[in-house]
Amino acid sequence: MCTLLYGGLRIYQPAIGEAGGSLVALTGLMAVLVWGRGIRGSAPLWLLLAAVLVQLLSWVLIAWQHPDWAASNPKLDRMAKWFLFIGVAWWLGGSTRHTLLLWGLALFGLLLMVTIGEQAWPEWQRALTKSWYRPAFGIQNAQHAALFFGAGLLGLIVFAGRCWHIGSYAWLRRLVWLVLFSVLLCGVAVTQTRGIWLGLLLAGSAVAMAALLWLWHYRHPRHLMRWMALGLVGLVLVGAVAGVAFHDTVERRLAKENEAIANILSGDVASVPYSSVGVRFHTWRAAGQWFVERPLVGWGDEARGLVIKNTDWLPDHVRQQFGHLHNTTLEILVAYGVLGLGVMLLLTAWVAMGTWRAWRAGVMPGDMALFGLGFLIFFVVVNQFESYLSFWSGTYLFNLVLGGLVSHIWYWQVRGNRGDHSESICLNKKVG
Repeated sequence: MCTLLYGGLRIYQPAIGEAGGSLVALTGLMAVLVWGRGIRGSAPLWLLLAAVLVQLLSWVLIAWQHPDWAASNPKLDRMAKWFLFIGVAWWLGGSTRHTLLLWGLALFGLLLMVTIGEQAWPEWQRALTKSWYRPAFGIQNAQHAALFFGAGLLGLIVFAGRCWHIGSYAWLRRLVWLVLFSVLLCGVAVTQTRGIWLGLLLAGSAVAMAALLWLWHYRHPRHLMRWMALGLVGLVLVGAVAGVAFHDTVERRLAKENEAIANILSGDVASVPYSSVGVRFHTWRAAGQWFVERPLVGWGDEARGLVIKNTDWLPDHVRQQFGHLHNTTLEILVAYGVLGLGVMLLLTAWVAMGTWRAWRAGVMPGDMALFGLGFLIFFVVVNQFESYLSFWSGTYLFNLVLGGLVSHIWYWQVRGNRGDHSESICLNKKVG
């Protein structure tokens, strides 16, 4: 299975997903519809239907009103592939053990790719010797590699308690955790993706706040002070090591866009250069202009390319070089309007509330619920600076994580329908 996950990171593409990669999800969806008593009518399946209908409606209206800009047929997989987690959730069966095994294997697959992959060591050598170089490790580009590094790092931090607790093979678990943490932290630094840094900062802060509130409410204040002290020492040590090792890289990356940011904040739009931040700013302006013309159903499947290529005031080099908006929210809005974005917002809200309720009922372990909270914040933030969900990398990660969360939510729903309403709030509860 490790080999499958490793290979999946290397060769997974939308076309492969249609043929083989989505087989598990499709059979899982069929199983839900046939045998999924208690979850057949749950929100994800209705939202999947809504996503298909929204895409179909958008295509029909564009084909009618602007036939030259419409695709030859509706590409219903654009949003439908974001619901492949339905099949993953079914096969996991509400098992915490299976979910953690799947996530762990995926993380191990990433580790294999960035250590023994074809481009692994050359990429590390260039990144560590040339501060300007951003390695991709064969994963789309540096930003997409950073997405995996960031999500893995967040998971390692949240699930650290499982690796560091006293028990069998404690020394081995701790050693593996330290190695993985070091690799992922270095990966986050050398890929130099500011959106990932911001996402980790906000998600990490939210997770820390939630954990401290839990400790304050359910534990003695002495435990709270101990964990706060340990966390503070850990942050200082990690910050010191990272600061010494990657000071020049981080400082240069953060200072690079000072001019563009200053012009944006001052309102001097015409003077914003077409740098990394500048290109995003100008293409987002263009997307906003297109959105207000068709706010309800958008411009169809090809909208993100239409926005850039048919906005006359954008420079030729931008119109030729870029084909997407570096922002998933805007891409959904210009393609499918507020109806399309509404589907995804409802899905996010359902997963967030379901995670909370499954944890309250004792079905989902506390650390998994914390990871769910952190991941949702992290993923929403980073998708405002890159269109991850429009590429295989974001779709892969999104369905992998949501599959585990939704599997527990469904387990809680089915158990509730059977009349078991017992509550057990425990951070380390394990459900087999």
